[in-house]
Amino acid sequence: MKKHYLLLLLPFFTSCFNADRNCKDFKTGKFQFDLTINGEKKTTFFERNDSIEIETFNGKTDTATIRWVNDCEYILQKIHPKNLEEKKAINMRILTTSKNSYTFEFGMVGSSKKQTGTVIKLSDLK
Repeated sequence: MKKHYLLLLLPFFTSCFNADRNCKDFKTGKFQFDLTINGEKKTTFFERNDSIEIETFNGKTDTATIRWVNDCEYILQKIHPKNLEEKKAINMRILTTSKNSYTFEFGMVGSSKKQTGTVIKLSDLK
């Protein structure tokens, strides 16, 4: 009988450990994202304001519109896609935040395939 009471209390103890997300701190600024492609580390730099994201990767710059779904989730859509793959919108969802970084999940809108990564905030926009 005592075990049943302990099981009833378990949700109260585990709910205390939900991580705070301060997503608003990452809506604008200058950022860096490191990823590994075919065993080689690559770095993407981007600037974001409320409605536009400008990304530089491998010496090429692309611009995308941002539509915020809520404080922690947004949709990216390239302004000048070069092929059908780039025309697809990307759903970005911030999972956790720290002082100067956040962990996020991303994937094509409508796809169940998701990837995760961590972004570092370099500075605020001036």
